[in-house]
Amino acid sequence: MRLVTLCAVFLTVAGAQTGQQRGQQAIDEAVAAMGGEKFLNMRGRIEYGRAYSFYNERLSGLSKARISVRYVPPSKPGALGIEERQAFGKNEDSGTIFSGGKGWQFSFRGARPLPDDLYERYRISTLHNVFYILRQRLKEPGMIFELKRTDVHENQPVHIVDITDSDNRTVTVYFHMSTRLPVRQVYFRRDPQTRDRIEEVTTFSKYREVDGVQWPYAVQRERNGEKIFEMYAESVNTDPKLPDSLFQVEGKLKVLPPAK
Repeated sequence: MRLVTLCAVFLTVAGAQTGQQRGQQAIDEAVAAMGGEKFLNMRGRIEYGRAYSFYNERLSGLSKARISVRYVPPSKPGALGIEERQAFGKNEDSGTIFSGGKGWQFSFRGARPLPDDLYERYRISTLHNVFYILRQRLKEPGMIFELKRTDVHENQPVHIVDITDSDNRTVTVYFHMSTRLPVRQVYFRRDPQTRDRIEEVTTFSKYREVDGVQWPYAVQRERNGEKIFEMYAESVNTDPKLPDSLFQVEGKLKVLPPAK
């Protein structure tokens, strides 16, 4: 009985090690497929295209969109290593800026601080984003990559990998077995008011090579099984020169009081 117990423990540990080794291999292959050093040294990107928002599965908004992202060293442990400007409309005169641990909503009238709960949702979403993880978080202490299984998702053979950080945040990523690229990610968060469990799903498709980097031109997001957002890029620049002023509010725009 003791021998059987010890064997069971050994097999369990060995299986966990094998799962982590295979998970690390899937991550390494994904980075290589994304462009290797070109992806890892990417300073930022600009995506321009069409954005659609949905409510109760019905189209609630559509607009031209320009998403500008710049990777930066985190200001402190736990801070985001990214600055982002989401500009919408023909004149791109409204949208959102995330920079320096703050969020702002801007329009031609000026900018007002984003409510704390909305910035926190953005922060959590970014920390779980597979491309942000691959670009910015791979060397964080305590990161674990574990292959859970291989499967077929929407007629695509995939490796399903759990990525867990030192704060026990987990995102499950589906990597295509042929291209090695991410095609789907799933994570759960808690509603800050009700504490209900919320499922966030993002799918990635229509990859194209841009300056040696593979990037998805189609992104779709679902929340608790309902479609909430789609973005179809018309152009992507993976190594733009983005001025500091693009991500600045104070001193650049009129600061409005917080929304009531």
